[in-house]
Amino acid sequence: MFQRTTTNFATFAVAALAALSMQVAGALATDASQWNGDARSGIRLVSGSDAAGDGALQAGLEVRLAPGWKTYWRYPGDSGVPPHFDFGKSENVKEVRVSWPAPQRFAYPDGVIIGYQNGVMFPLRVEPLDASKPVVLRLNLDYAICEKLCVPAQAKAELPLKAGAPANPALDAARKSVPQPRALAASDPFAIRAVHRDDSGKSPRIIVDVAAPKATPLDLFVEGPTADWALPVPEKIDATPDGLQRFAFALDGLPRGSDGKGATLILTAVAGPEAIETRFRLD
Repeated sequence: MFQRTTTNFATFAVAALAALSMQVAGALATDASQWNGDARSGIRLVSGSDAAGDGALQAGLEVRLAPGWKTYWRYPGDSGVPPHFDFGKSENVKEVRVSWPAPQRFAYPDGVIIGYQNGVMFPLRVEPLDASKPVVLRLNLDYAICEKLCVPAQAKAELPLKAGAPANPALDAARKSVPQPRALAASDPFAIRAVHRDDSGKSPRIIVDVAAPKATPLDLFVEGPTADWALPVPEKIDATPDGLQRFAFALDGLPRGSDGKGATLILTAVAGPEAIETRFRLD
């Protein structure tokens, strides 16, 4: 009797465990798409909690990268191609807003590229056309990956989204890494204190003073208002006021026929886990 009861219990336990595994697998399948890519890189879509309560759905584009491989930020630096997101074949989607986590600088003998290594998660804010109907997010992605050489890559992903999805810790962490807007000359411990033009040399350059916590690695990036701007990557310089770190970049790479006056540039400062974004007019 005892042997038979034990056997029945073991059989029940195995069946229950199998059912639970199927439920977990099903839940995971609805929370993330299949990976699409190769040994060098791949992508998938993931869902996240829509706790903001504004009617939008939260999702993420996760890019995996093999050791040694990198991909680009929205402004790639001295060379490279930023990723292009096409959500046009999605169902019941009015708009998809892509957020960009803070990037890194990678210096090479022939220039600097700006991007990510070891993978990246792009947070997505998905606004439905009709909140009462199902949403299917479909992405065609054109991007580039680099090791010693850079190669183009293409991938597709599809994921149904619904309200009330569980929290996704990786996606939540990616949202926190997105640079936060901060006004020029703000009094915060981490802020871009001043920007001015220097015409003392052979060609004009822009000087940027940044306040950041001591002993924290600091970097700065600059973008023009449109994709046809190709500004140099800012470099740190020695002449620095107390408590500040100073960067400079040549006023070069402007669109043909433009002197830049009145254009709004974007400065992104990264200090350890924190990142801020400041806009200023080039007057």
